[in-house]
Amino acid sequence: MSVDVVDLREFYATPLGRQAAASIIAAVRRNGGLPSDIDIMGLGYPVPLFNALLDSKDRAIVLMPSRQGAVQWPLGAACRTALAEDDELPLATGSVQCVVVVHVLENTFDPIHVLDEIWRVLVPEGKLILIATNRRGLWTRFEHTPFGNGRPFSRGQLATLLRKTKLTPSQWDSCLNFPPLRIAWLLKLNPFIERIAGRVWPIFCGAHMVVATKRLYQGIPARARKARKVPVPVLAPQGARISQDARKADGGSA
Repeated sequence: MSVDVVDLREFYATPLGRQAAASIIAAVRRNGGLPSDIDIMGLGYPVPLFNALLDSKDRAIVLMPSRQGAVQWPLGAACRTALAEDDELPLATGSVQCVVVVHVLENTFDPIHVLDEIWRVLVPEGKLILIATNRRGLWTRFEHTPFGNGRPFSRGQLATLLRKTKLTPSQWDSCLNFPPLRIAWLLKLNPFIERIAGRVWPIFCGAHMVVATKRLYQGIPARARKARKVPVPVLAPQGARISQDARKADGGSA
């Protein structure tokens, strides 16, 4: 079941949500960040990341899935968000240089179709930054956060999906390396837990952060067609037609 956009906005306004956003933002920064001088598209709810990482929003747009709903972004400026189907993006082929995906892959009906659409709108060698809930993590077991909804993924499952859709993973990182508990004294310890757990057991992180690149050298497989049998006419002997004059001549000689 998809998470409503109001619930997403309210979660990221809580102390736990702000810590979750800070963890994801730190992972993206460690792996190159988000340049503001390229055409960039956000899919899902990348608002906390864009607010923190983009110096200029002029070349950024955010598409929010229709089942999730949309809110205005950025606040106090011209709206750059729109509702869209995540498997039918209203963008031209090869029109953006970077796509940031948050809270989408876990809640979509067909992850491969969504990734195919992302591949289509990316320029050659364009970059995908994907945040997806970790199947082994603690966050997927708590429904009071958006990461406890939908389908979580292991790192191997994500790698398989990306390669099937001609996206090559190049960088992996972990985020949400602290428990998703709303206890006041524990929230104060989360930055320390994040640093330690990210080094000791990143396999149990709350979410994966992966950077992948669009590749072009693999062709789209065509569906194999079965050979059809075509009937071939068989040649049959046929007698020559005898004209009426020839018949009379034969009768006269008889």
